[in-house]
Amino acid sequence: MPILPIIENPPKPSWKSLLTRPVIEPDGLRDTVREILEDVKAHGDPAVDKYAQRFDKTFLKERRVSQQELEEAASHLSEELKTAIRQAKKNIETYHRQQLTVEPVVETVPGIRCWRRSSAIEKVGLYIPGGTAPLFSTLLMLGVPARLAGCEEIVVCSPPQKDGSLHAAVLYTANLLGIQRVFKVGGIQAIAAMAFGTQTIPAVYKIFGPGNQYVTQAKKAIQQDGIAIDMPAGPSELAVYADDTASASFVAADLLSQCEHGSDSQVILVTDHRDFAVQVNDSLASQLEKIPRKSVAMKSLGNSKIIILDDPAVSIEFLNEYGPEHLILVCRDAEMLAEMVRNAGSVFIGNYAPESAGDYASGTNHTLPTNGFARAYGGVGVDSFVKKISFQQISREGLEAIGKTVIEMATAEGLEAHAEAVRIRLGT
Repeated sequence: MPILPIIENPPKPSWKSLLTRPVIEPDGLRDTVREILEDVKAHGDPAVDKYAQRFDKTFLKERRVSQQELEEAASHLSEELKTAIRQAKKNIETYHRQQLTVEPVVETVPGIRCWRRSSAIEKVGLYIPGGTAPLFSTLLMLGVPARLAGCEEIVVCSPPQKDGSLHAAVLYTANLLGIQRVFKVGGIQAIAAMAFGTQTIPAVYKIFGPGNQYVTQAKKAIQQDGIAIDMPAGPSELAVYADDTASASFVAADLLSQCEHGSDSQVILVTDHRDFAVQVNDSLASQLEKIPRKSVAMKSLGNSKIIILDDPAVSIEFLNEYGPEHLILVCRDAEMLAEMVRNAGSVFIGNYAPESAGDYASGTNHTLPTNGFARAYGGVGVDSFVKKISFQQISREGLEAIGKTVIEMATAEGLEAHAEAVRIRLGT
């Protein structure tokens, strides 16, 4: 039996059902999230501690990581890992620094000058998943652009390990980035603490970072309280478009790398060759036996499929409708087809562009829209950490040039005070 079902040339009316994401929402999820948010909002640290003991099975004497812990983290890591983290940081900085642009002043008519200036969000919170898979790479992906943007206060929350500590790689990365407000708090209570503030954890204006369904639901819920988030999120996902120029073993490895994220992840392969689809299935079967997270990957593969479409243009249309978090193009004319991509979080081109390169060290950001939100959202970048403030400077000459226009439009809308604000200046 093949690992993934193969569906040949599905008609367009069936695409929507084929592209459905897995939805696994525990009973009472939203009620639980709201209850914890309100408890932390009302009671602060005692509520945070209560849920840390309940969910993480930890009792913390100190929630905040000390400067000594940050500095000593380096001694617990191999030189090879520290070198890897530093190289990844350098590449991420190099890529994101190019996003620091100064927009020109525009004179729309003589006497009117308009421009925009980027202003860093003063206080931001970064949620870094921990536990069995401490995602220190996510701290790089969020901390680097936050630093480049100039955010004054960066707060990091990450769930502690069983012994009550944070993984040394997370602490080393925080210290490398010069981030000192790091807290051993995870889950819904971490989102609540950063949203509303507690006796020890500062409130922030915007919260970033991935997490499980509870964290995701908490981030959605705090928007109702006026706290911004990076983007809506769901389980991780990958789509691959490949023809017979691709390596079946490479593609299978990419699919499995995404499947090991979680049992609710999803992967989709689109190809124009049935023989290639069979080869990928064979390679999946053999590679699956070698990965430690086989049981997790198996569940994820149950959400996944292979689609055969004969026309490359139709394939890209299909993938645009899906709007994947990650999209790999391994085919003839890949760069040309990449120009046709409208909906994707991040695109990887060529046989030697695995999705894992973007997750860690190519330089692009791995905090990306999932669950079809790539149709309306982009991934995190420096712009995610700034506001764009518009300015206008208007002389009498400039106001005379547009005064009649403003008066006519304001009067037509029945807003006479708007019109009078111009008349009184021009004496008309």
